[in-house]
Amino acid sequence: MAGNERSDASAEPELDGSGVRLAIVCGRFNDRITLRLLEGARRGAAAAGVPDGSLVEEWVPGAFEIPFAARAIARSGRVDAVVCLGAVIRGETSHYDFVAGECARGIQDVQLEVGVPVVFGVLTTEDVAQAEARSAGPGGHNVGEECARTAVEMVALVSRWQP
Repeated sequence: MAGNERSDASAEPELDGSGVRLAIVCGRFNDRITLRLLEGARRGAAAAGVPDGSLVEEWVPGAFEIPFAARAIARSGRVDAVVCLGAVIRGETSHYDFVAGECARGIQDVQLEVGVPVVFGVLTTEDVAQAEARSAGPGGHNVGEECARTAVEMVALVSRWQP
């Protein structure tokens, strides 16, 4: 195999975030969970080699506002990728269905429109226990940590395919 091709598609790639400018957009709603996701994203970025000075964080009211903020940041040209963090936990009304779906669609639309990786790290869970399980501290499963690593990986992919 030549170049960056690998025989084991499931292997974790070596990440080099040393030159990556990364933004994190985090929803304040359910901040008991989103703060844990943010801590994970910071750990993931650091583990991938993203320098502290190349990481910016922006807070928005909730998950519904995340795509708008991500679009503004991605269009600025000042970052290479945006990580979107939030927590939408099912309640007794249909509010969950509208917020979760529109947030996901909005994030996808932003990355396709702008051409900058925008990573979906918005938990959509049935209850708080599921959200806590997906936002664990060091050594546990933390979607924020995974998303920071994904952002660095996608920046490398985009870089490989630039004309």
